[in-house]
Amino acid sequence: MRRPFFQWLMTQRNPVTSDEVENFANAAFYDTQFPKQSDDFDLISRYLEENATYLYNMSIFDQAWSEYKASAE
Repeated sequence: MRRPFFQWLMTQRNPVTSDEVENFANAAFYDTQFPKQSDDFDLISRYLEENATYLYNMSIFDQAWSEYKASAE
């Protein structure tokens, strides 16, 4: 079983960055409702669409998800 998306995302944090995935990770760190134990694309995507005001473009999530999937191979 692969690690949850949130756990992978936290490895992308960088407080001094302009990279969109790193900015997403920085903001998600403070999101107490993020589905932290999930590795389900649909569940996380739906959560972000409905709740994550810090993610201004879902293509950033798509990019992060692609990197997450590649890291598990």
